[in-house]
Order: sequence, then structure tokens, then C-alpha cells
Amino acid sequence: MNSYSELLPVPTGGLEIGNIPFVTVGTTPTPLKFSLIIPSYNEGDNIQEIVRILSGLLDSEIPGEYELIVVDDNSPDGTWKLAQELTSQYSQLRVMRRQQEKGLSTAVIRGWQVARGEVLGVIDADLQHPPEVLLQLWQEMEKGADLAVGSRHVEGGGVSEWSVIRRFLSRGAQMLGLIILPEVIGRLSDPMSGYFMVRRNAIVGKSLSPVGYKILIEVTGRGKIRWIGEVGYVFRERQAGESKVTWKQYIEYIQHLLRLRFSLWPIKRFLRFGVVGFSGVFVDLGIFYVLREMLGLALTRSAILSSEVAIINNFLWNDLWTFGDIASQQRGWRKRIKRLLKFNIVCLSGLVLNVLLVNLLFNVLGVNEYIAKLLAIAAVTLWNFWFNLKLSWRVTDSSK
Repeated sequence: MNSYSELLPVPTGGLEIGNIPFVTVGTTPTPLKFSLIIPSYNEGDNIQEIVRILSGLLDSEIPGEYELIVVDDNSPDGTWKLAQELTSQYSQLRVMRRQQEKGLSTAVIRGWQVARGEVLGVIDADLQHPPEVLLQLWQEMEKGADLAVGSRHVEGGGVSEWSVIRRFLSRGAQMLGLIILPEVIGRLSDPMSGYFMVRRNAIVGKSLSPVGYKILIEVTGRGKIRWIGEVGYVFRERQAGESKVTWKQYIEYIQHLLRLRFSLWPIKRFLRFGVVGFSGVFVDLGIFYVLREMLGLALTRSAILSSEVAIINNFLWNDLWTFGDIASQQRGWRKRIKRLLKFNIVCLSGLVLNVLLVNLLFNVLGVNEYIAKLLAIAAVTLWNFWFNLKLSWRVTDSSK
């Protein structure tokens, strides 16, 4: 009869992290402090060494309050079996063998789904991430960080023997990320890092959808990450086994950036904002007709009044529908009037921008006047939506 533990069941379905499963310590149900995922594929030469080192480090820091989970993608060299045999020696070690799915990012998430820790982490199995830095990352979490990242680009960090081309590609990938996803990539000195810890409650309930072999960007973009701690480390050259970095992974990185960019853009809100804005056109024209033809007001006065009525119409519908979930948390007439004033300012500045763009496109660049007007309307719609989103109705944790 085998003395090592049974393999962990592989979760199925969506890639969403649940609440903490409890373990029993004596008679009191208690969550573990830390769960560290070690994704592996053909790491038979390294798995015993990394488990030994990590166990020694964590036994000295949080004995009995952590677990190591090896998630292996059915390695031909039997890494999963070698790891499973170690469980008789390391009681805190658990092993998962995936036969249907593959990929580093999903391996990490599947590991987190069965993990029992309040803090979730990941480290490569190939010893290129120096294990001793783990305790420095843990100290950042102890200080209150929501995310602690091992970085090659802060003080104490670096790469050992990378070629000029690989250094260029790494930095180029980061610069591309800053262009596509600045609000996420700009928070990380090393967005391509695969060595980090995150609080479970920062990502619990979030539907993760990574592409490729890096998951840090996904966690930072979708999670409730307020405080990020970074610790420098020197990326080591592989001592055993083969490198898995390929051109395909750089392509997947770009795909991931684009997918996250579009998923984080509040499409539903924008479509509602557009519908409300379209209704405002008819309100504006209708009021203008009444003021001019029925009441006989002057052209300028009619235009100003009809525009203001349309703005108020748009505000009320946006406050009720487009941004209703946020407005419901900002109750009271004073707050509503304050939102209306901000909305007015943004819309009036958009009107000025509209005029400037039409003149620039038509008079300077020679664009057809109707095309110029359409381009200006599109630009100003984006302007009005974005500034109202960030100014009139500030989005915090509201769903988009």
C-alpha cells in the first residue's frame, strides 16, 4: 500500500477563485495562512530540490500554516509521480495531475481553486526564481500588501545571463503593455513576473481569463489590488531541464493584453450612454422647434435653452440607467445636483471640443465637412463618456 497521499481532484468549469476552504486543527476549524502553487511540466530533475528548499523556508517562518501544491500537466518524465512520492516526507505537500488541460496560467488558477490559504502564491518549479526571496515577499504581505511581486526591475533585481535579444524582447513587451493597458502595466515594474503572492479576498469571485503563460497582469487588472509591494530578485539560469520560452508566448502575451483591454472597457455603460445621447438629439430638436415656432424666441436663445434641456434629459436618464448602480450609492439632492453640474461642464467642454475638431479636420486637414462632423461627434462621445465616468459618476467597485 502506498504511503503517499492521493492526487488532488482537478477542478472543472470556470476559472474563478472561491472563498477559503477550512481545515481542522485540533477541534477548531482554521484557514491556512498561505498556499503556494508550483506549476510543473517535465521538472523531474528539479521537483525534489525545490520542495525541500521551500519546505525548509516556510517551516522556519509559518510552520504548520502553509501548503505547497504541485500542479503538473501530465509530464512525460513523471514529475507528478515524483512529487506525489514526496508527500510521505512532506505532509504539507499536495499534488494535482492535469490530463485534459495544459498551460501555466490555468495550472496556477486550478491550484488556487483547491488551495486553503488566505494568501495565494506561485513560483516556478525550475529554480530560476530564487526560493529565499519568498520570505521577503511574505514580509510584504505581512505589512498589508494586497499583492507582493518578485521583480527583476527594482533595486536588487536583474537577470543573470540573458542575451541582448531576450532583454530587448522583455522590455519591449513591457513598453507595449504600457501602450495597450497603461492603468495595469503602469502599476508593475515587472508585469511579466511569474513570482508573486496575492490575497485571496482580492481576487475571490473574479472570473479570470488568462492567455498564455503569465497571470500577474490578469490578477492585477481584475483584482481589488490597492497596495502592491515589490521585491527585487535576480532571475537565475536553468540548472536542469529545458527552457519553455517560445515566440508563441510573446504572441499570447499580446493577445492577453488586448483581451483584458476590451474586457475592462465598460462596453455596456458606453452603449447605454450612446442610447441616451441619441435620445437627447430628439429632445434638443423638439424643444428648439417649440421655442422657435410656437413661442417665437430668438435663434440663439432657443438654441441655448434647447441644448440645456437636452443635457438635463441626458443627465436624468444616465443617472437612472447608465450609472444607476453608482448613483444609488450617492443618494440625496445635493449630490445629484453636484453630479448634474459636473455633467454640464463635461458636456459643454465637449461642445467646444466638437467645434475645434470640425474646424481642424475641415479647414486644416481638408476632410469633407460631413465626415469631419461625424468624426468629431464620435470623438466627443468618447470624451463625454470617459470624463463623466471618472468625474460625474466615479466608478469604484461597481460592476461595469
